[in-house]
Amino acid sequence: MPGPMGGPRRNMPTAKAKNFKETTKKLIKNYLSKYKVALIIVVIFAVGSTIFTIVGPKILGNATTEIFNGLISKLSGGSGIDFGKVGSILLGLLGLYILSAVFSLVQGFTMTGVTQKLTYNLRNDIIAKINKLPMKYFDTKTHGEVLSIITNDIDTLSMNLNQSITQIITSICTIIGILIMMLSISWQMTLLSLVIFPIAGILVRFIVSKSQRYFKDQQDYLGHVNGQVEEIYGGLNIVKVFNAEEKVNKEFEKANNTLYHSAWKSQFLSGLIHPVMNFVGNIAYVGVAVAGGYLAIRGTITVGNIQSFIQYNRQFVQPINQIAQISSMLQSMAAAAERIFEFLEQDEEVETAKGNIDTSKLEGNVVFDHVKFGYDENKTIINDFNCNVKNGQKIAIVGPTGAGKTTMVKLLMRFYDVNSGAILVDGHNIKDFKRGELRKMFGMVLQDTWLFGGTVKDNIKYGKEDATDDEVIRAAKAAHVHHFIKTLPKGYNSLLNEESSNVSAGQKQLLTIARVILTNPKILILDEATSSIDTRTEIQIQDAMDNLMKGRTSFIIAHRLSTIKNADLILVMNHGDIVEQGTHEELLAKNGFYADLYNSQFEVEEE
Repeated sequence: MPGPMGGPRRNMPTAKAKNFKETTKKLIKNYLSKYKVALIIVVIFAVGSTIFTIVGPKILGNATTEIFNGLISKLSGGSGIDFGKVGSILLGLLGLYILSAVFSLVQGFTMTGVTQKLTYNLRNDIIAKINKLPMKYFDTKTHGEVLSIITNDIDTLSMNLNQSITQIITSICTIIGILIMMLSISWQMTLLSLVIFPIAGILVRFIVSKSQRYFKDQQDYLGHVNGQVEEIYGGLNIVKVFNAEEKVNKEFEKANNTLYHSAWKSQFLSGLIHPVMNFVGNIAYVGVAVAGGYLAIRGTITVGNIQSFIQYNRQFVQPINQIAQISSMLQSMAAAAERIFEFLEQDEEVETAKGNIDTSKLEGNVVFDHVKFGYDENKTIINDFNCNVKNGQKIAIVGPTGAGKTTMVKLLMRFYDVNSGAILVDGHNIKDFKRGELRKMFGMVLQDTWLFGGTVKDNIKYGKEDATDDEVIRAAKAAHVHHFIKTLPKGYNSLLNEESSNVSAGQKQLLTIARVILTNPKILILDEATSSIDTRTEIQIQDAMDNLMKGRTSFIIAHRLSTIKNADLILVMNHGDIVEQGTHEELLAKNGFYADLYNSQFEVEEE
């Protein structure tokens, strides 16, 4: 399928998994480092919340020991349980848990703010990057693939980052804290609990190493599938017209099947971590229970401490389990971050401007000087193109499909740079202009119209935001679209939906022409500008365009040769070269390539 600018469209290759550490470093250095204070607050409050929670079982164990000693004392004829002391212990425990909840709330609120600001900045960076990328990048990507980075990948990064950072901090603090508490109770039982975990660590590391590449593949293929969906439903009417539903379904099923297998493998492997850790934890639990009973019989440990240790032992497995589960989130996050950074690190358009050129003083003389160009440098499609256009001239570019007509215009506006040669505007190489300043000189109406969701007035004012209502109306009248707009329920304030499906193709084209008229450009580019308009409207548009083009350099690309008879100069292109040039009458008199092209169209129209 051809790219939007006429270049080749290539299938997206499956990216290989990259360095996890390198991606994490980029994320920390480029984004997380901006929120050092907030992250320090997250760490402090997460540690505080964890400490208060960890101390709980030890205090509860003291209460259990107090109750147990009271019962033994009661059986021995003593005073029995001191409920006041037990009550004060439990009230202290309740206070600790409330404090822990408050700390947890503060760190959660702060971390959510960090991740949302990071997400906000990433989206801004990506949108800014899109505007800096050369058009050739988008010839190799579908719209869905780029959209997948902005939506799926950023959402995955944001969600997993919010959960994983807090969870990692609390899990590490919990492991360290519980280990200290377990050692304070019994080093023998602690040693027994720990001896099994290195085995679990080796198993988890093996599983993580295998699943990492599948997470990256999953993110890549998700973008590919989104691209297919966007492409299919963007042209659903064409799919139906050509009865291509079955073909489309097969192609989608193939891509979806690849996504299924990579997703299945990544999720299955990461899902193994939980049962492995549970199995190890249960073995440790049994060992602790047996050892605790043995030590209690020997009188080296209290009943309350056994209870506390068993609770700690169960809790000890939990953060390790959580870290193991977080590893899959981190892999998914890293895969998303890799794709985001790959996009942000793409080569941008090279700025070659040598200074500020005042475009307001330029007249619109254009020279193509030995221009050579190819979308692929090894395959030149425009060979040694030469042309001298005076300001105010109306230049028509004609030729069969693939002759290089539209490509010449894209070169003129620096959507692409020439491979060799030069394009000059009033003696200035267009590479010496800033792209934005250069494009202010141009007004373009393309064959494929583009309107955005908004009012009719806003769409016309798109190239000149400060235009007055009177200027908008004059532009609409010049484009012969004023009458149509007045028939709309709210006139110029009527809303167009995002697909502009509530106006016809011809009306959309008229609105885009009005938009160009309003900007009052020095050079006009009309690429099949009347292709979607009926014959009656086309005559009106031609009259309006003739008035508009007076005093302006105009380039008209047209397949319908009857529309460019009054051009000052007609350039006839074939295979990237100008094969003939002259006025309509001169070219017909030559009885060459143009005459054959014109006569063949005339014969088809008569038929």
